[in-house]
Amino acid sequence: MITRVVTIDMDDRLSLAKEIFDNVSFHHLLVLDEDDKLSGILSHRDFLRALSPNLGTAAELIRDTETLQKRVHQVMSHHPITIAPHCTINQASKLILDHDIGCLPVLENNRIVGIITWKDLLKAYCST
Repeated sequence: MITRVVTIDMDDRLSLAKEIFDNVSFHHLLVLDEDDKLSGILSHRDFLRALSPNLGTAAELIRDTETLQKRVHQVMSHHPITIAPHCTINQASKLILDHDIGCLPVLENNRIVGIITWKDLLKAYCST
């Protein structure tokens, strides 16, 4: 489990998500609502799918750059599957495979304490 989690607010613009994704090596941002509760997940894949394919190219138009003005809640995955910190690697693996997702936010008493990705699970299996 990774305990240093980066979050973003539901009403933040995709331009902020772009800035974060451009400067980090991970691919999931946990999305918080106005009460700082987990509301969704913005994956790098969700983010890229929402942007114009012409963004950053010679064919870029104003309407292409306007895709960065969308709000995170418009493209995030809602109702994320979560896991508790005491769950096993096998339980986490099963959830990720059964739901075809890339990560699991780890919650304790409805508070984010970490995140587990499929890469974390592979690393754990390879080290045994």
